[in-house]
Amino acid sequence: MLPFHRHFDTVARWGEFGPQSTDERIVVSSITFTFLLYALGALYLLAPVLGWALVVTVILRWSAAQPFPQQNSTWLVYLWIGSAIMLQFCLIIGHVDFNLGLVKLVKSTIGWAKGWALLSIFVVLGFCLDLRYQIICRAACVIGLIALLLTPLLVFAYVAGLPGHLYVSPLKIFGGAGAEYFTVILYEIDPFNGAPRWRFFAPWAPAVGFVANLYFLCAWFEKDLKWRVVGLLGNALMILMAASRMGMLVMLIVPISVWALSRLTRPWIIISTACCLLGLVLLFEPISQQLMTLLADIKSARADSTRVREALANIALYRWQAEAFWFGHGVVETGTHFVEFMPIGSHHNWYGLLFVKGMVGFLSFLIPFMLTACVLLVKAQYQVSSRLALSMCLILGLFSLTENIEALAYLTWPAWLLIGIGLRSSIHDVDTNSANLLAQFRLLSERLNSQPIMPAEGK
Repeated sequence: MLPFHRHFDTVARWGEFGPQSTDERIVVSSITFTFLLYALGALYLLAPVLGWALVVTVILRWSAAQPFPQQNSTWLVYLWIGSAIMLQFCLIIGHVDFNLGLVKLVKSTIGWAKGWALLSIFVVLGFCLDLRYQIICRAACVIGLIALLLTPLLVFAYVAGLPGHLYVSPLKIFGGAGAEYFTVILYEIDPFNGAPRWRFFAPWAPAVGFVANLYFLCAWFEKDLKWRVVGLLGNALMILMAASRMGMLVMLIVPISVWALSRLTRPWIIISTACCLLGLVLLFEPISQQLMTLLADIKSARADSTRVREALANIALYRWQAEAFWFGHGVVETGTHFVEFMPIGSHHNWYGLLFVKGMVGFLSFLIPFMLTACVLLVKAQYQVSSRLALSMCLILGLFSLTENIEALAYLTWPAWLLIGIGLRSSIHDVDTNSANLLAQFRLLSERLNSQPIMPAEGK
């Protein structure tokens, strides 16, 4: 009988991109067993346990004379570590300012360890561990395959009138979060329009559009054509069945944007971009009117949901400015009936940061995130893993306008792992065509700089 990991590799047919180390096997298994862990109600617990266990492993390796990787982007990793520390500092100040007590402080610190700290942890792990982005892309395709196989059963459950909600996992006692994170359901009915929506493995339907977009872009970078088609179809199907407006929009925009942004050194891309910008300037008024009409149509598709989101944003901004500008309130607060009792500080990552962590916490996350995106934009011109990491940043940035990034850290952790991998320089990920263009441009610049300036001829 084959050992477990070899049997798993054989069944999944990983080929050349199969896991080659213990770290890779752990990461791949954690992603591909997503649906099984969801059925057991253990998915919410996986990411914190995995992240902190790997951190301990990395620290032990450092203590065994394995040095911290020193590269051009190492300073960004330290910045992410500082970000997590500053967010915890804001949390403590907020609890002290509003006299929330020691018990709430301990609970919030545990929440920080499962949320904001986890984002920085996986960036560090992606940078430090010897992981290849290809294995995560293949695992995302496996998720798409499982989604394709399960979809007929999930649709049949709705058509046959089977109960949508199955059970709440008893593992909830170890989580401390809401019941929705441990509830196993087949489908749900949208209270605003009565249409069915499918969560698959997420706590709410729009979150499926978020996570499936991350896996959709991973499948986009898959090398094997068959796996790529399966991954793209499966994850696109999850986005459509979740009926996520942002998910559908991001699925169309991000692949094209990443393709263009990663080829900025190519002359024809620069010329095409300049022509497009000129056309936008000349036709600004009709284009802007069409975009505003499209945006209004998207909002009116679920008008009640849009109203609740806007009300939550307005309340969060007003109370942040009036009550806790610098360090925030420390915790989210349950809203009134006007906002369907949704927590103030949810449904928007940046408003939530301002309300809970204040301006200091807001900047503590915004600065490393923006700097990381800028560094990845430069590296994406010649490094394939950085292109994938840049796409993760774009998706996370767009969905931060409609979701709380911290609350979904247990689902989006592969994206943060890929960001860390993208920050790490590797000759194995270099796009030779782009690298040759950059080398030629650098050589031309050196020649121009070294050429002596000839004096003008006199009469």
